[in-house]
Amino acid sequence: MRTAPTILHLDMDAFFASAEQASKPSLRGKAVVVGGLGPRGVVATASYEARVFGVHSAMPMAQARRLVPNAAYLVPRFGFYRSISEQVMGLLRALSPLVEPLSLDEAFVDLEAGGTAWDEESARLAAVKLRADIRAGTGLTGSVGLAASKMLAKIASEQAKPDGLVVIEPGTERALLGPKSVRILPGVGPATGDHLRRAGIHTVEEIAEAGEDELVRLLGKAHGHGLYAMAMAYDERPVVAERETKSVSVEDTYDVDIHDRVRVGLEVQRLADRCVRRLRGAGLSGRTIVLKVRRYDFSTLTRSETLRGPTDDVAVVREAAARLLDSVDTTGGVRLLGVGVSGLADYTQEDLFAQAAGERAELAEEEQRVEPAEDAPVVPVERRWVSGHDVRHDEFGHGWVQGSGLGRVTVRFETPDSEPGRVRTFSVEDPALAVAEPLPLVPVGCEAAGLRPDLESHCQASASSVPASLPKSWSGKGGGGATSRP
Repeated sequence: MRTAPTILHLDMDAFFASAEQASKPSLRGKAVVVGGLGPRGVVATASYEARVFGVHSAMPMAQARRLVPNAAYLVPRFGFYRSISEQVMGLLRALSPLVEPLSLDEAFVDLEAGGTAWDEESARLAAVKLRADIRAGTGLTGSVGLAASKMLAKIASEQAKPDGLVVIEPGTERALLGPKSVRILPGVGPATGDHLRRAGIHTVEEIAEAGEDELVRLLGKAHGHGLYAMAMAYDERPVVAERETKSVSVEDTYDVDIHDRVRVGLEVQRLADRCVRRLRGAGLSGRTIVLKVRRYDFSTLTRSETLRGPTDDVAVVREAAARLLDSVDTTGGVRLLGVGVSGLADYTQEDLFAQAAGERAELAEEEQRVEPAEDAPVVPVERRWVSGHDVRHDEFGHGWVQGSGLGRVTVRFETPDSEPGRVRTFSVEDPALAVAEPLPLVPVGCEAAGLRPDLESHCQASASSVPASLPKSWSGKGGGGATSRP
C-alpha cells in the first residue's frame, strides 16, 4: 500500500462559470449561472457568487432564476471549455504518464509514476507549481488534493476549494474520515445513504464500528466489503491513464414537447449526424445503435439494434435510428430524444449494407435539391443569437450576446484583457454583426510567458514564491492531519 501522498486530484474551481468570468470583464465578481436557458434547462455550473444564494449544479434553471434573478444566465460554450481543458490536461501529463481525466475540469494524477514526487515534500512542490502554471496559462484557478489514495485525494481537493491545496498526511486518514457523513465515500449515493441512515449509520466512523459483516448483511457482499474498506481508509484503486469508452451518444431536451411525427424523425436524423461526428472524432466505430425517447409523461423508452459489423457511416446510423423510431409510439408528444452507438471498436467493417445505405442517402439528397418556383415567396429565417456566445461587429469589434428577442440583439463589447465594455443593441439582421470564435483567456505573446497584463504581477509573485525545495514547516498543519492551503 502506498504511504506517501503522491496521488493528486485536481478540480478546477466553478470551471464553466469561472471561464465565462475570465472571458467577460463585466461579469467578474458577479453571480454567473451557466446552463440550459429554456423552461426545462438545468444549471451546469454556478459561480461562487451565485452559490452563496443556494444555486448549484443540476438545479432547475427556473429555480435558480428565482433565487438569483439578477445573475448573468449564459448558454455553455463547450468548445471553448474543451480548449482550456486541453491546456490543463497537457500540464498534468507533463507531470506523469498516469493521468485519469474524470471530466473536462477534473483528473487524478499519479505523481510517483512520473518520477515527479516520491514523498510529501516533493508532492507538495509539484502541486504548488501546477497551480501556478494553470493560473499563468489559463487565468483560472484549480484546487488540488494530495493523498496516498484516490478517494482521499478527492476529499482533500474538496476541502481545498476554492483555489487551495490540502495534503492528507499518511497515518491521519482514519481520524479525518471518522466524523464525516457516509455520503463522502465513493459509491454512497442517496439510496445507499438512506439505507445506512435507517440502520442508524450516519458517519464513516459508525460504518467502521458496525463491522464488515453487518455491512455485507445490509448492502450485499460486493458493496459491503468495498464500503467497509473505504471507511477504513483503504483504497487500492490505481490511476488509470486510458479509460475505455463504452458508448458515444448525444441527446436533446426540448423546451416544448414535439408532437409532429415528421419533426421527430428529422430530429432523430440530426442527432444521428451529431453522434457520428463525435464517433469519428474519437476514431471509433460501433455495432449497436441506440435510440432514447422520453415522452410527455416522463416515461423513457430505449430501443437498440445490433449491426453485422462496426460502422461509422452516417447513413447506416440514420437508417437504424429511423427503424428504431418506427417501433416507438410518440403520441402525446416527445420531450427528449437521444441517439447513441455502443459496442465500440477502433476500426470500421465496410460492407454492402453500408455502401447501399450511403447510395440511398445520396439519392434522397439529390431528390430534395429542387429549385423553388419563380413565384414562390421567400420566407427569411431570423438569425439566432445565443446568450453568452461570441460575436464580432465590423465597427465595434469583439463582444458577446447579452440577450435577444423581438428582432433585436444586445451585445456587450469587451475582451478578456479589456476593461468592462459598453452595451449596444442592433437588429438581429444587422449585416455588420457576425458570430465569432472565442478569444483566448491569456493572449499568446503577452508579457510574462503569455499572461494577460493584469496577471503578470501574479505570475512573477508565484514564480518567486516557489522555492527549489520546500521545508517541512513551509505550511501550517490543520486538524485531522490535513495541511492548510497556502
